[in-house]
Amino acid sequence: MGEYAGSVLWGKGKHFVTYNGTISRPKDECIHPEFGYYMLFGMDIRKICGGSGLPFLSYDMLKKLEAFYPENLTEQQKIGAFFSALDRLITLHQRKSFIYKTLGGKMKNNQNKTELFCSYYAKWISVYKEGAIRDVTLDKYKMTQKWLEKLAPNLKLSELNRISYQQLLNDYSATHERQTTMDFHHQLKGAILDAVDEGIIERDPTRKAIIKGKTPNENKKIKYLNQFELHTLLTCLKLTSEITWDWFILLVAKTGLRFSEALALTPKDFDFAHQCITVCKTWNYKGNGGFLPTKNKSSVRKVQIDWQMIIQFSELIKKVPEDELLFVKGKVYNSTVNDILCRYCKKANIPVISIHGLRHTHASILLFAGVSIASVARRLGHSSINTTQKTYLHIIQELENRDIDLVMRSLSVLN
Repeated sequence: MGEYAGSVLWGKGKHFVTYNGTISRPKDECIHPEFGYYMLFGMDIRKICGGSGLPFLSYDMLKKLEAFYPENLTEQQKIGAFFSALDRLITLHQRKSFIYKTLGGKMKNNQNKTELFCSYYAKWISVYKEGAIRDVTLDKYKMTQKWLEKLAPNLKLSELNRISYQQLLNDYSATHERQTTMDFHHQLKGAILDAVDEGIIERDPTRKAIIKGKTPNENKKIKYLNQFELHTLLTCLKLTSEITWDWFILLVAKTGLRFSEALALTPKDFDFAHQCITVCKTWNYKGNGGFLPTKNKSSVRKVQIDWQMIIQFSELIKKVPEDELLFVKGKVYNSTVNDILCRYCKKANIPVISIHGLRHTHASILLFAGVSIASVARRLGHSSINTTQKTYLHIIQELENRDIDLVMRSLSVLN
C-alpha cells in the first residue's frame, strides 16, 4: 500500500514486515526463490495496482497474474544466478562511477589548481591548432605562447580572473600597439573559453576586457600612392616580351592581389573570355615552396581585369604551359621584389612603397573613385567588411570630409 505498492524486493533470513508490505515465499517444488524474484520483478506489477490517491495491491490482484516459466528447477536456479550476477556487476559499475565523480573529480580539481596557464595554453595549441591552421597563423599562436611565458610564467589556471587577465593585457600593451594587443587577446581568449566550458575555470575572465596599446608609430602608417603617382610609376616599368618582376608589379597594382596570391598564378588562372583572374591558392614563399590554401574562404575569388591587361597578358603567357608558374623560377624573396619597386619609386620621384603598399594603393584608388567598401572587400579577399573598414579608416574619414563639403555646397545654393 502507498507509493511503494507493486515494488518487488529480494531478501534472505528473518524480516520484519509492516502492514504496508507482504512476504511471498514460493513453493520450493515449483519455483526457485531467486528465479521467482526476477520473474516478478520483470512483470511490472505496478500496472495492476488499484487506487488513485493511495495505490494498493491485494492478494486477489496478484492471483490474476499469469507467467510462463521452465519447470526444471535447476534451469530456474541458473537463470536466477545469472541475473543476480548481472545485478552485482551493475552495482559495482555504479559504485565506480560514483567514486570517479566524487573522489576523481576532486583529484582533477586539485590538479587544475596547480597547472600553469602557459602550460595549459601550450597543450591547447598542440591539440586544437596544430594541423588545423596555416603555419603562418600557427606561428602567431606560438609567439603568443612565448609572450605568455615571459609575462606570466607563474600564473596558475585557477588564479585566472578578470583582474589577473586584465593585468596580463596591460603588461603586453605596454610594448605593443592596440591592434597587436587585440590579436594577443583573441588568441588567448579561445583557450580560456574552452577551459570555462570544461569547468576548469568557473567564470570567463576575458569578459569586458579593456584593450590598450602604444600610440602607433608615424612611420608605420599605411603607405600608398595616389592615382597620379601610380600612373608615374607604371610608365617607368620596362614591360618587355619576357616575364619579369616588372610585369608582377603591374599585375599587383591593377588587381590588388596579395604577394603570395600573385606568385601562385599560372596561365590556367587567367580567363580572358570573361575578363578575370581566378584566385584559389597561394605560394609558400616563406617556406620550401609549394601551393597552399588562400588566407581565408573569402580569399577564393575572381578578380576582374581591364581590357589593356587582357591584351598584354594574353600575348605574354600564350607560350607558357597552363600549369606552370609565371613568376616563380626558384626561391623567391619578398625583399627582392621590394628592392626593384624601391628603385622605380626613386626613379619616378614618388614615395617609396612596398609590394603590399601597391595592394593598399589599389584599394585606396577604388575607394576614392566611389567604389563601395563591400565591393573593395570582395575584390581584396577580406574575410569581413570590418577588416576593410579598419585597414582603410583614414581614407574613409577623408571621403567623409569630402562628403561634408559636398553637402554644404549643395545646401548653400538653396534659398
